[in-house]
Amino acid sequence: MTGSAPQAVAHLRFVRTAPRKLRRVADAIRGKSVREALVVLKFAEVYAAEPIERLVRSAVANAGNNHDMNADDLYIARITVDGGPGGRFTKRLDPRAQGRAAFKRKRRAGASVQAAARPRRAAQASPADSKARRKRSGRKRAEAARGQKS
Repeated sequence: MTGSAPQAVAHLRFVRTAPRKLRRVADAIRGKSVREALVVLKFAEVYAAEPIERLVRSAVANAGNNHDMNADDLYIARITVDGGPGGRFTKRLDPRAQGRAAFKRKRRAGASVQAAARPRRAAQASPADSKARRKRSGRKRAEAARGQKS
């Protein structure tokens, strides 16, 4: 992203969901407007959609509170899912026989999202210019060529 556009960032840490499952949801909303992304997340029948939805809502709140950005102009500029903080694994104890314990190693997940304001487009010069720029379909081109020949 360009450095001139303001961006709001949110991080979600210590999610007890596999990164692979979170990535599937993150890929579905990458590059979409915030409103469109929230609709997709609300109706996604995937367990991993809930933490991603909370993350997007947090990024929108950060944009409004910290950067005075309008929520209607925001889109998901970047969303990443990685292994999370503090190494690769969370250590959990598994009780064993005779009062002993064994370590289980569980993978950690984490996600972050950046929401940026969509840059405004320049206004078109005139409607005549836009008509001149449009391509003709193959049929219209053939009719125009026949009309010029006769």
